Amino acid sequence: MSSGPNHIPENVQQIYLIAVCGTGMGALACLLKDFGFNVTGSDQQVYPPISLLLENKGIPVLEGFDPDHITTDYDLVVVGNAVRQDNPEAARMRELNLPFCSMPQAINHFAGFGKKSLVIAGTHGKTTTSALLAWILFSAGFDPTYIIGGILKNFGTNYRVGDGPYMVLEGDEYDTAYFDKGPKFLHYDPMAAILTSIEFDHADIYSDQAAVRNAFDTFISGMSSQSTLVAFDQDPIIHDLIQNRPCRILSYGTDAGSAWRLGTHSTAPPWTLFDVMKNGGLWGRLQTRMIGEHNLWNALSAIAVADTLGISPPEISSAVKTFEGVKRRQEIRGCKNGITVMDDFAHHPTAVRETLRAVKSFYTAGRIIAVFEPRTNSSMRRVFQNDYPLSFDGADLVCIRNPPLLHKIPEEERFSSELLVRDLKCRGIDAHFFPDTEAIIDFLITAARPEDLVLIMSNGGFDQIHDRLLAAL
Repeated sequence: MSSGPNHIPENVQQIYLIAVCGTGMGALACLLKDFGFNVTGSDQQVYPPISLLLENKGIPVLEGFDPDHITTDYDLVVVGNAVRQDNPEAARMRELNLPFCSMPQAINHFAGFGKKSLVIAGTHGKTTTSALLAWILFSAGFDPTYIIGGILKNFGTNYRVGDGPYMVLEGDEYDTAYFDKGPKFLHYDPMAAILTSIEFDHADIYSDQAAVRNAFDTFISGMSSQSTLVAFDQDPIIHDLIQNRPCRILSYGTDAGSAWRLGTHSTAPPWTLFDVMKNGGLWGRLQTRMIGEHNLWNALSAIAVADTLGISPPEISSAVKTFEGVKRRQEIRGCKNGITVMDDFAHHPTAVRETLRAVKSFYTAGRIIAVFEPRTNSSMRRVFQNDYPLSFDGADLVCIRNPPLLHKIPEEERFSSELLVRDLKCRGIDAHFFPDTEAIIDFLITAARPEDLVLIMSNGGFDQIHDRLLAAL
């Protein structure tokens, strides 16, 4: 039989993963290890928490991409979507004619057989929503399998192998691999899916909003009449896309006519209290440690799916109350001299705005100091240059780092942190530009005061700024 991206041979024992330290690839590596395979991977510039997860699992991670790493000892190579066609290991893999596949193909083949998939898709909120749904299923005794793009604090991992009938998957709209430029979520066949939001993102692979919309259109079009789509009612693009679909549609949000609606809600730190309405009537009064209205919408969608699976309101309510959240999502990294340091994954302008809005309602005693590193392929491009200035109104003090990987972006497309700072100052916001992480730490040592919250936002390691700042304070 010929090798290639659609062929996974029988009797696989040795598996190699190129770019193993991505959150999804790291989860897959650990899952394969649990299944009894011999697993090795490679990556460069690795950082926690995935690097620690792999280390604790005893999975060797080879430094860098070296063609000598790839040998005929491997029965299968899984290629991460960060890997380009000219990657030296990918080139050697093809040269040796080794069987290879993408991450979603491996998930389907090794973990998905016989499972009913619950897929969470959308520009924002996928990780938190997936994590909460997985925790509800586990708490109710359904023993789920899951693969999620963040570490669940309740489990300490971003994957789990369960014997139950359901598999929770974070459905990413990013491309699958260099040999498959379609979105990852097109590889999954959901029994139920959640659609949280649709906005322009991933400017390196999507040309415009219409291209993003088309990807989600294809995802919904692939859902059968036997499946259920739980769709957010405050997104105009979602509203248009869900019309006249064969699958069952359940809307959630704040519209009076939606099947699931967020009722009154209030904060009583450390709790958020909220009412859930189903078909116009009170379904339950719940409490959660999650912060912000956007997280209540995430909870609402997970509750809706759990309800369709027959999980009782008391079981769901208990799980929502005991859900500890996800690492790098509003995660408190420490407190020194009365100064709290929080880590968050926010990078899209909408995510930055909603995260700041959420924490401001909880941390009222001191100032909110926002520290932002533009690092994604979208945030380092100027596509959001005019949007970011509107995202920091919830902050009292703003620190913007120069993008660390700007050399990867064509000069005419580059985002300007200096321009963002100038625009923020024009809006009356106390904003500062910094060339590197060290300069930010030096500034915060003297600028931060007791009872301040330092909210650090990045989708990367940010030079370990959290621990370094806490040590310096």
